[in-house]
Amino acid sequence: MGEKIYKTMKSVGSFNLVMGILLIVSGITTGVLFIAKGARLLKDKSELMF
Repeated sequence: MGEKIYKTMKSVGSFNLVMGILLIVSGITTGVLFIAKGARLLKDKSELMF
């Protein structure tokens, strides 16, 4: 019984580690894209008309 608990904890820990890495990578990617799009808006600010 104790071995089953350790296997479950190991799989949950592995899943949490993978999900954490994926969330960090996607957050960094999203941040870089937002900064790039903001820079493009600032660059073309004089051409925008409202």
